[in-house]
Amino acid sequence: MKIDWEALGSVFGVSLVVTVALVALFTLGIMGLSRQERATAQGGSASLAVTGAYACFAACAAAVTYGIYLIVA
Repeated sequence: MKIDWEALGSVFGVSLVVTVALVALFTLGIMGLSRQERATAQGGSASLAVTGAYACFAACAAAVTYGIYLIVA
């Protein structure tokens, strides 16, 4: 049995980068929603923050759906 270490390292690197990117994107969505709550409490409007948060969550959902598609197909 021969292990292709270069391919294994490549898969590990891509998985690490995608995982960190998804976590960062989800974190930006959470931060956007928290800014909306803070702006509402101060009497302002934060529609841009909410729109950005929903866009981040949609991008996360799309990435997860694509990953599931790659596994199943």
